[in-house]
Amino acid sequence: MEWLGDKLRILDQSQLPHKKVFLDLGDYREVVSAIKALQVRGAPAIGVAAAYGIALGAQQITAKSQRQFLRRLAPILEAFAASRPTAVNLFWAIERMRGAARSGDVAEIKKALVDEARRIHDEEIEATTRLSRRGAGLVPDGSTVLTHCNTGSLATAGYGTALGVVKAAREEGKRVEVIATETRPLLQGARLTAWELKQAGIPVTLITDSMAGYFMNQGKVDLVIVGADRIAANGDVANKIGTYTLAVLARENGIPFYVAAPSSSIDLSLSSGKEIPLEQRDPREVTHVLGTLLAPQGVTAANPAFDITSHRYITAVITEGGIIREPDDLAHLVPSRLPP
Repeated sequence: MEWLGDKLRILDQSQLPHKKVFLDLGDYREVVSAIKALQVRGAPAIGVAAAYGIALGAQQITAKSQRQFLRRLAPILEAFAASRPTAVNLFWAIERMRGAARSGDVAEIKKALVDEARRIHDEEIEATTRLSRRGAGLVPDGSTVLTHCNTGSLATAGYGTALGVVKAAREEGKRVEVIATETRPLLQGARLTAWELKQAGIPVTLITDSMAGYFMNQGKVDLVIVGADRIAANGDVANKIGTYTLAVLARENGIPFYVAAPSSSIDLSLSSGKEIPLEQRDPREVTHVLGTLLAPQGVTAANPAFDITSHRYITAVITEGGIIREPDDLAHLVPSRLPP
């Protein structure tokens, strides 16, 4: 992801791994559409893209006063807030940008919004790099890590979260291999995670989601590391659908289950995972694979994009501020990064 001054350049994740296509988005509505269409995805990356998108929209506002500017900025903020409901990084970034627009004349506010978007991006790069290095200490030499969905640079606009931990362990000289679930229905594991790992030269074996229990039971998995779209105050985690299943399987087989996420994914306003809004996506994503209908015409399908994993199944949460083994530790590791 790159800010070009009057455009936001993104790598279109919907076309990977077969095509590497960059999109230059010149209107904030295009950024909103890219988030909805999963052309940019992953909780931290969504937050960064939204920040740049708001800055982009702000540059196009014509206003004579701060009050008039803020009135015209409001629907832009609302458009991003309505794009996807689960990843808290999106709303965290929106509030950061709202705060940056509170003072100065119109020209100063426009500049402040660009500066704030860049700051959010820089902070996510730093946070994901730090958490990956912290998490690397949990990865034994010679181990096999099972991961779900996509949590590398594509998903974070930075170093990565769960995949970042794997990359950092490899950089420390550890011999690490990965088992990646394909991640139905949109195959982020098959299309994106396998692609990123191959690019990094890290050995990866791709499996269907339903194979995970088999590999755990066969002793072929040493630890599970996933990302998070939102973490409630009690440590419950919302992540890609299928995460809960993996956590239960890991507990049954005595395998550590780690969640890697920047502190921007922690939402202390929600007491538990029961309060996290879970996105329901188009059922066609289930009945169709890459646009091809596989199910009987007209069959009913359900498509929850995320599920909730209780904190009791989680061995630890890896953040840039530390490794959390008890939910009560969450509060002091969340930095005060919102504007006053």
